[in-house]
Amino acid sequence: MAAVLVAAALAVGCRPVTVTGAPDGKLARHSPTTPAPPPLGRHGPPAPRHSAPSRAPHTPPRAPHRAPRAAGPLLAPGSHGARVRELQARLAQLGLFGRTPTGSYAVVTASAVRGFQRRQGLPRTGAVQPAAWLALRSQTRRPTRGELYPSTTRPVGALDPRCMRGRVICISKRSDTLAWVVDGRVESVMDVRFGSQYTPTREGTFALTFKSRHHVSTLYHTAMPYAMFFSGGQAVHYSADFAARGYRGASHGCVNVRDKQKVAALYAATKKGTKVVITH
Repeated sequence: MAAVLVAAALAVGCRPVTVTGAPDGKLARHSPTTPAPPPLGRHGPPAPRHSAPSRAPHTPPRAPHRAPRAAGPLLAPGSHGARVRELQARLAQLGLFGRTPTGSYAVVTASAVRGFQRRQGLPRTGAVQPAAWLALRSQTRRPTRGELYPSTTRPVGALDPRCMRGRVICISKRSDTLAWVVDGRVESVMDVRFGSQYTPTREGTFALTFKSRHHVSTLYHTAMPYAMFFSGGQAVHYSADFAARGYRGASHGCVNVRDKQKVAALYAATKKGTKVVITH
């Protein structure tokens, strides 16, 4: 019988499998100590399996490094407001700003700032950078209200006798001032400028003919806020140009006021018929 089994095995070409430890006397399909070979494919042994490569955790791309943006100026030509007024008053303490603080940053203020920058060895830009502002504050004291809002930069002088009775807008070309006088008492004073030699401001005694809060000149197409007309097209009114350029300019015959708050208060205190006296 054994000879028959050997002959059969040789006939199909199979290797005999050693039987060990089969308790029930059955043939084991492979030796427990020898691993079974992988099954053959049609074209040879299967390709070896490789474990999937481990993936690194996803890291979002970093944003490109940007240099910090340089700080812009704190104040520059065209700026307006309380800080500009403080700047002008501090520059005045150092003898660099010889005008009344107006709160409007224009040619005169820029020139004063350049003078301060020259002293400090800073770039003379005419605009106030943080370094210039810190230096200015360290060299000056906090301005008083009188420095921020002075009554006028020019002495009023003696009032004309026509200004001593009633409520009068008393204007002097000699001192370049306007005084609001009530029964001989000066209530408010402000700097003013007048027309040029080709468009002079009239002199004499007048009365307000009408008022216009947001007036625009129909002849020159310029704003005339708080306009109080006293003789034809001539009026007392606020002038942004006067606030910015000072006495470098002139009006077309009107009485320009450069302190907006003061002329607004005067506008509120007057009415049609209020007396106006303009002296040389």
